[in-house]
Amino acid sequence: MSVAEVLDVRQPERRIRPSTRFLRSELLIIFGRRRNLAGLGVLAVVPIILAVSVRASSPGGGGGPDFLSAITGNGLFVAFAALAVELPLFLPLAVAAIAGDSVAGEANLGTLRYLLTIPAGRTRLLAVKFASIVIFALVAAGLVALVGVIMGLALFGGGDMTLLSGRSTSMGDGLWRLLLTTVYLGLQLSALGAVGLFISTLTEQPIGATIAIVLLNVMMFICDQISQLSWLHPWLLIHWWTAFGDFLRDPMAAENVTRGMITAAAYAGTFWLLAWARFSGKDVSS
Repeated sequence: MSVAEVLDVRQPERRIRPSTRFLRSELLIIFGRRRNLAGLGVLAVVPIILAVSVRASSPGGGGGPDFLSAITGNGLFVAFAALAVELPLFLPLAVAAIAGDSVAGEANLGTLRYLLTIPAGRTRLLAVKFASIVIFALVAAGLVALVGVIMGLALFGGGDMTLLSGRSTSMGDGLWRLLLTTVYLGLQLSALGAVGLFISTLTEQPIGATIAIVLLNVMMFICDQISQLSWLHPWLLIHWWTAFGDFLRDPMAAENVTRGMITAAAYAGTFWLLAWARFSGKDVSS
């Protein structure tokens, strides 16, 4: 037996284990930047303002949206109302800032070529970037819901809550429905983040990418309000965002939520592949 064979016997082959170091580093950068923390702070302030405003207003005003009029009956509705209020602009803007900065920000700082030296290259880079966007979207939606629950229970109390369908349910069931709502909206915003990831591969200016994502989001909202474009509505990502209201019915209606998840998955998969197709053949010079 040769020396090489002896060494081969004594030194078994090492198994390559998947590492999350790259993802952890990316999350540390995202949640360590002051501007991102400031954005999360703004998201957290909205449910506080909402709860205090409703508490300070005269009771029995009526005429408001279902979530707002139900706040005084159960504090959990502060979280649902805050998510509904922030859904058109604040939450998409927060996700757009992260998605727009994902690739364009690295190119703008001149660190993109360094990142591409990491094993697995461009595909792994895009996968980690998108995973960090998904995590940020879930954290952002969860933060709004958490602050809403704390403020709502502190100012209005808890107990059994009356659903939009008129049936009462327990506090625990209400929290479960809020968790489903938070995850649903977080995944919907992640699909918008995939669109932003693709746009971020088209430019080296993160601010420009962020603005483009926000404008695209606003355009979808405008198109969704035009009745003459009803044929287009089911294909718009934002059309299914308000389907989270079905979680507050008894029984929970699954049709719109399911279609919303399928649409979000289609957007996420399509635009991630477009980002990969664009980025895989892109000449990176910075």
